[in-house]
Amino acid sequence: MPGISVHVVDTTRGMPAAGMRIEIFVLAPARRRIAEGVLAPSGALDHAIARERLAAGTYEVVFHAGDFFKSAGVAQADPPFLDEVPFRFQIADPGQHYHLPMKMTPWGFSVYRGS
Repeated sequence: MPGISVHVVDTTRGMPAAGMRIEIFVLAPARRRIAEGVLAPSGALDHAIARERLAAGTYEVVFHAGDFFKSAGVAQADPPFLDEVPFRFQIADPGQHYHLPMKMTPWGFSVYRGS
């Protein structure tokens, strides 16, 4: 099944990052938002983009971490160390699914292509 899926875990509190806002953009020929939403209680984005066949090219997911941690009551600097966190990646094979799991704290993150 083609598409992009996103899942985020708040490792500060050891739970899914439910309520975090994310946006997904295609970058060429011009930057254009193709999906947005807030993460479900599972920490996953429930959006049709997870099942859509996308063209080969460069994409970007923006994780709105600063707002998420602020609304969750997690202590952070003012301004926050991480605010909007962009992650750029390439889709080489439109027939494949690109799953992007992320682990995040207010001070760092890890995102990769999962299975």
